[in-house]
Amino acid sequence: MASSQSTPEIVTQVVKLPPRQPDGNKGNYGRILVVAGCRGMSGAAVLCASGALRSGAGLVRLAVPEEILPLVAVANPCYTTAPLPQDDYGRLDEQAGEDLIALAEADDVMAMGPGIGHSEAITNLVLLLLEQVRIPLVIDADAINGLRGNAKHLMNRAGPTILTPHPGEFARLLFTDVSTVQAQRQDLAMRFAADHGVVLVLKGHRSIVTDGKQVYINTTGNPGMATGGSGDVLTGIIAALLGQKLKPFDAAQLGVYVHGLAGDLARGAMGEVSLIATDLLTYLPAAFKITGGA
Repeated sequence: MASSQSTPEIVTQVVKLPPRQPDGNKGNYGRILVVAGCRGMSGAAVLCASGALRSGAGLVRLAVPEEILPLVAVANPCYTTAPLPQDDYGRLDEQAGEDLIALAEADDVMAMGPGIGHSEAITNLVLLLLEQVRIPLVIDADAINGLRGNAKHLMNRAGPTILTPHPGEFARLLFTDVSTVQAQRQDLAMRFAADHGVVLVLKGHRSIVTDGKQVYINTTGNPGMATGGSGDVLTGIIAALLGQKLKPFDAAQLGVYVHGLAGDLARGAMGEVSLIATDLLTYLPAAFKITGGA
């Protein structure tokens, strides 16, 4: 990797969403395509798509393996769904690529990765979408794991890319270990973002957002958010903010801030021990209101 900047621009001011116009309609606030879920992981898909809805997306479409479509369809009536080809294990098949490329033609942002599982077909699907999909991408979870050894494919994408790894996923991406990542969080994140032309959100205590030049260190969030599904909600939030025309760095920055703030509001109401990912969805409206969202 090339060396990162010795004096990065430290960003401390959190951006705000612009006010909505009185004559605005759902088409003005982003069409989000969420690619998520597999057998046994339908919840990840629901949480991600619901996070996008709660963050102001005008339209959300959830594309999943056909087997779990009935489950995700009844979980929230506010998004639409699309069935995709799957393998014998309930994971997306490579044939889903053509369908997703066609679906993306009508959308503004794609979020992919929560709960999609691991397979050679998943890796090939992720690489195909990186090459063929030109709208902004938010890449999380198993889609990040599919980039291990293939990170060069992130470079020179036609559209913006945001990656949202936790330390374990980032360590796998770098062929290192979690302790190394945690000891050099800012430097490693900056170098990766600069070398690959992406915005990187390195999750965890004081999550880092960087594009290789700017760095934001988040101040919200608490240990109660260390529960399954929290990251899936964040992916949906960031995708929705991209759909509302925030710049990639700004969308990621506001996304981690409001995600953590929702967690802090939930903690204030119920404590840390019992906090679960759906509580973040409950408190997102108040979090956006505090940050200046209408």
